[in-house]
Amino acid sequence: MKRVTSATIFNDSVGLRVSIVYSEIDDEGKIIADNKRLDRVVTDKTAKTHGNGILNYAQSLIEEG
Repeated sequence: MKRVTSATIFNDSVGLRVSIVYSEIDDEGKIIADNKRLDRVVTDKTAKTHGNGILNYAQSLIEEG
């Protein structure tokens, strides 16, 4: 099975991106692969809304100081 260990959402020149780090684990709990990475441009409208919402929330925290 694959387990997400980290996800980062950010804007760059091509739009909203998500960078995902994950590990692969076998049925016995043994780690087969660790720190694998997958990057995608977010195209799903709902996912974009949620991703931008998280970034806006983060910005509000920075502005509050």
